[in-house]
Amino acid sequence: MGRLIYSTIMSLDGFIADEHGNFDWAAPDEEVHRFINELERPVGTYLYGRRMYETMVYWETGGDDSDIEREFARIWRAADKIVYSRTLQKASSARTRIERELEPDEVRRLKASAAKDITVAGPELAGQALQSGLVDELQLFVVPVVVGAGNRALPSGLTAQLVLGEERRFGNGTVFLRYDVR
Repeated sequence: MGRLIYSTIMSLDGFIADEHGNFDWAAPDEEVHRFINELERPVGTYLYGRRMYETMVYWETGGDDSDIEREFARIWRAADKIVYSRTLQKASSARTRIERELEPDEVRRLKASAAKDITVAGPELAGQALQSGLVDELQLFVVPVVVGAGNRALPSGLTAQLVLGEERRFGNGTVFLRYDVR
C-alpha cells in the first residue's frame, strides 16, 4: 500500500507563489535539491492539478543544467502522472493520463494497490485531498522569505492533527518538516 504525500515548497507565511504568481524565491539550491531527489526516489505516481502539471512538465525534456537536475528529471520521467483538469485535452508527457476531477474513492483504491508512494502537488488539488482525508504525510520546505500574499500552500478552513516525524535545517535557511497526518 502506498502513502499519499503532499510535498511543497512554501514561504514562511505559507504561500507557494506570491500574489503575482512569482515563485523564483522557492528554487532549491544544490543541498536542498539533492534532498528532494532522495524524497522523490520512492514515488511511483504524481497527482497534479493542471497548473502544477504545466510547471512540472518541463522535466519531460529539461533539466540538463546539472547532475542533480538530470537525476531529478530521470526520477520524474520514471513515475506515472495523473493530471486532474476539466480543460486539458491531451498530456504532453509520457506515462501521463488525464482525469476530469479528483474522486476520493478512486484515490483510496490507487493507494491500496500502489507498490510505491504517491504524491499530490498543487495547492488546490492537495487541498481537496487533505479535506477528503486522503493525505498521509505532509512534507513542507519552508523558505526564509515572507511574500505577504498569494497562492496558499494549505487551504483555508483545514483542520488536521499532525505528528512531527522529521525536521532538518539547510545551509540556505530552508527548513524541512515532515508530518504524519493522524
